[in-house]
Amino acid sequence: MARHVGAGQVDGLARLSGGANMESWAFSWAGGDYVLRRAPSAEYMANRPYKHPTEAALVRAAYDHGVMAPEVVAVLADSDQMGTGYVMRRVMAEVSPAKILPAPPPSLIADLGRELAHIHALPRDAIPQDIPEMRAADGLAALKANFISYGGDRPVIALAIKWCEDNLPAAVPPVLVHGDYRMGNVMVDDQGLAAVLDWELCHLGDGHEDLAFGCMTVWRFGMLDKPAFGVGSLDDYFAAYEAAGGEKVDPKRFHFWLVYRTLWWALGCLDMGRVWRNGADRTVERVVIGRRTAEQELDLLMLLEGGAPDAERARAMPASAPTTPAPHGEPSNREMIEAVREWIEMDIKPKAQGHDKFQAVVAMNALGILMRDLDAGIRAEDKGLADAILDGTRDLSEAGLLAQLRRQVIDKCSVDSAKYPALAAARAKWEQ
Repeated sequence: MARHVGAGQVDGLARLSGGANMESWAFSWAGGDYVLRRAPSAEYMANRPYKHPTEAALVRAAYDHGVMAPEVVAVLADSDQMGTGYVMRRVMAEVSPAKILPAPPPSLIADLGRELAHIHALPRDAIPQDIPEMRAADGLAALKANFISYGGDRPVIALAIKWCEDNLPAAVPPVLVHGDYRMGNVMVDDQGLAAVLDWELCHLGDGHEDLAFGCMTVWRFGMLDKPAFGVGSLDDYFAAYEAAGGEKVDPKRFHFWLVYRTLWWALGCLDMGRVWRNGADRTVERVVIGRRTAEQELDLLMLLEGGAPDAERARAMPASAPTTPAPHGEPSNREMIEAVREWIEMDIKPKAQGHDKFQAVVAMNALGILMRDLDAGIRAEDKGLADAILDGTRDLSEAGLLAQLRRQVIDKCSVDSAKYPALAAARAKWEQ
């Protein structure tokens, strides 16, 4: 900071609770407020298509061209011995969807459409050379390879891969795609959009990918009746995007990317287990996110079931498997887990602050998943069915397959993410 900003000292250094992938540290220096964005380990960055200096250069380019990106003031060097990352001037606004979405500023949906159009309009010569290009066919092939490497045994993921293969859109001239444009990665104040954060997934590609990503069910945070970001209507969002210079929105291309990015996040959740196992990030948050695959499988089936015959969509689901009976005698595994969870809730969480409090809540969630899993004994893996779906020998026209998949995703999501808002919506639709 002394080299890049001037004399001063670090005050109020504190870990921020947000950030699923990177650490964020807030601090003050010489009367200014800043945030250090930092990787949890060098290993975590090993397979990234570009490193933090490139990311920082891209954020700077966006800021210089009038995009509401943070202002980068310094990039960590090896000689700093602080790992890999960069420092930004802090934007003082709200980032939590739980606080924004109940009463968003009236201009927010228009702001989101406008700002995305500005990102897509960033000149090619302003974009760092090592920002990669991602074509839909290549991205899908990589997702399929990852799926197979993870066991290739989740039928709904196989169904989504096969659907994407059969509905691949034609290539379009690439633009800068933010790659993570959603609630949770934007800051909002009383006037509307204040900043766009988290530029680590940027690439050149189809702008419809960005248009769709923030409209995924998971990123609406329970506001299921507002399909654009949980904030407003698709019509208003698309109109604002087009009015600010964005291309005309193609509904079929939008739907493809909605399925694709839901598939992408399903596999991203599965990958969290690998990240934890190989030691790149041993936080409890990794393993809990790894179990959120069930949310995306439910969302994928909701997106894809329209391709099934009417008779299959009307077919009743089979019954759930019986749950484990209540234990007697010595404490069961479930009861021991419950005791640890209650201890964290009553003794640890109230005393924790900042990120430690966040981690305590995540640990409680992890133990809650285990308790429900021990009761239900639900598994989602079925390699034979997944293989048959991938090779096209079984599909949603088969009698009873959709009903079977509906039951599986509801039961699995009930274990892994019981409070997921779309679960209640799926139950209301499928359990009539």
